[in-house]
Amino acid sequence: MSKPIFERDPSDPERQKINPALKLLLELGPLLVFFFGNARGEWIAERLPALAGIGGPIFIATALFMVATVIALAVSWALTRSLPIMPLVSGIVVLVFGALTLWLQDELFIKLKPTIINSIFGLLLLGGLLIFRVSLLRYVFDSAFNIDEEGWNKLTVRWGAYFLVMAVVNEIIWRNFSTDFWVAFKVWGFTPLAIAFTMAQMPLISRHSLDEEPAE
Repeated sequence: MSKPIFERDPSDPERQKINPALKLLLELGPLLVFFFGNARGEWIAERLPALAGIGGPIFIATALFMVATVIALAVSWALTRSLPIMPLVSGIVVLVFGALTLWLQDELFIKLKPTIINSIFGLLLLGGLLIFRVSLLRYVFDSAFNIDEEGWNKLTVRWGAYFLVMAVVNEIIWRNFSTDFWVAFKVWGFTPLAIAFTMAQMPLISRHSLDEEPAE
């Protein structure tokens, strides 16, 4: 039997897991590349003339973001021989909206990307739990948390709501502030907010933890 292309169910004993630190790097790495590309776009264009024809810093950053996203997915595949579902969805949106951004030379499309991704994730999490009674969040955090079914369901509802709120926040930011501010907030605003939100869920995770008590 051929192995599945997409990551296995978290309860599957054959599911390949990536070190949490490396998993975080694969998810945040493309964002950092995007921020660097926008901040140093002119410097990059001077040293790599082939990129100068793409456009200004935001367009160079978009191209680098697309490449970094593909590399991150390729590394994930090389390590586990499967594709992580949520990063794959995010990667598809990045490539589609990034291509539109470069083709039409309109930064609107890359600015809409976080709104689309957060909306998709929020609706997937809440819809999956409501319709199929499945916590898709386990595919993301199974290697980090060992909690019971009730805990996963509560955590899924909270993260689903969080993603929808972040979609609204992105709309407010890009519509009311400069492109440079939006790029900075995308990296240094959204990421700390995600970390803070995760830390705020630790009491719930602790209450529903399945970890064995240490022996006396």
